[in-house]
Amino acid sequence: MPVPLAPYPTPPAPYTTPANGAQSQLVCSGCRNLLLYPVGATSVCCAVCNAVTAVPPPGTEMAQLVCGGCHTLLMYIRGATSVQCSCCHTVNLALEANQVAHVNCGNCRMLLMYQYGARSVKCAVCNFVTSVGVLTSTPEQKFNN
Repeated sequence: MPVPLAPYPTPPAPYTTPANGAQSQLVCSGCRNLLLYPVGATSVCCAVCNAVTAVPPPGTEMAQLVCGGCHTLLMYIRGATSVQCSCCHTVNLALEANQVAHVNCGNCRMLLMYQYGARSVKCAVCNFVTSVGVLTSTPEQKFNN
């Protein structure tokens, strides 16, 4: 069950919250909870673990991925080639949308994502190896499935 976050502390005197109430989000560097913060803030203090997380500079595009080791949501600066998980220290390959492809597992039908150009992909659920990029059935078989 998610832990509710307490309201943010009042920002320092020189800072004023945008009139339109615009907010952004990032992942806490301490407990990995998703934090909402007003646009323009330079750091955010987590109400759960009190860790202070620096906010990326304005205009920095962020991306997300799920860690392959512990399934924690990771946020990173778009364009990075790899992201190390701060929970389990797994180094995750960060691929752009045009560098990945999808296929259903040939055994359990789980949707799998793999690096574009790979010849096969192993399912993490049933360990079946599905060939990709090679026509493995006739058109009649595809229509009958």
